[in-house]
Amino acid sequence: MKEAFLYKKIESQKVVCQNCAHYCVIEEGKRGLCGVRKNIKGKLYALNYKKVAALNIDPIEKKPFFHFLPQSKSLSLATVGCNLTCKSCQNWSISQQSKTKSIPGQELSPQDIVTLAVENKLPSISYTYTEPTVFLEYALDIMNLARKKGLKNCWVSNGFMSKESAKLVIPYLDANNIDIKGFSEEFYQKWCGSKLKPILETAKLMKKAGVWVEITTLVIPTLNDSDKTLQKIAQFIKNNLGAETPWHISRFFGAVSWKLKSIPDTPIKTLKRAYEIGKKVGLKYVYVGNTSDLNLENTICPNCGALCVERNGYSVNSYDKEGKCPQCNTFLNIIKS
Repeated sequence: MKEAFLYKKIESQKVVCQNCAHYCVIEEGKRGLCGVRKNIKGKLYALNYKKVAALNIDPIEKKPFFHFLPQSKSLSLATVGCNLTCKSCQNWSISQQSKTKSIPGQELSPQDIVTLAVENKLPSISYTYTEPTVFLEYALDIMNLARKKGLKNCWVSNGFMSKESAKLVIPYLDANNIDIKGFSEEFYQKWCGSKLKPILETAKLMKKAGVWVEITTLVIPTLNDSDKTLQKIAQFIKNNLGAETPWHISRFFGAVSWKLKSIPDTPIKTLKRAYEIGKKVGLKYVYVGNTSDLNLENTICPNCGALCVERNGYSVNSYDKEGKCPQCNTFLNIIKS
């Protein structure tokens, strides 16, 4: 356990958690919606501190980051817990596990994590699999040490964080892949147990602060696959984050989801339609993942159409010259170091 960084005390030993946009009011002896923050005698504690539920060395492209440290590998970790309850979640076995009584995990100190990254000659650490906001204290302690060792810090996030937590994280954060799961408050309330507006604000705040941002949308049949929804997401990215911001369109598989097993897998034609919407809106880099049926994960020069980076799963061949198109020398918005 570690005392939470962000909370304030109110009456009768209640506290307000300021970690994410829920701003849970938590009574003594109770936990917040994430399941990993508990009020103990008027103080808020992170129960998941140093408790690693998942730890792997992954290709950075798996996060997915296509324009940040391409062809590198990243030490990837998570604790249990999430501040959302997405029915489409594919990591529900660890993201929702904290809603029970136990907080499992292998105990590893922040220094242990950084040492692992250094010993394996990895250029970055990724906070992923579950929502890094709910292990903020652990993540920040690691990020601080990682920065001192010259390592990059990458988040894969649902974006539903508070402005207070964003302010703490941004000085140590290099890249953030943020989910935009739909584009209405109704969708987020019904299917994710959260709100849309704070997520959009987080994305804009990260971009403004100079953090490299990529966006991912899991396209779910009948729920968020309309032309209107997809166009709104693409338009938001272009207008608020910039046309250079990559948009990853991901295929949904009902069988591995938490509570949407009756919904069929996303049709290939839907994914292609989403890709075309993104390109028509004016996004420079649109990618379709989680399927081998389409060849839409390559980076194509937005100026001349030349093939610059070829991807086949996590196998990557780069033809670009220091992040520039080999044909016309256009900058491809690729961060290589």
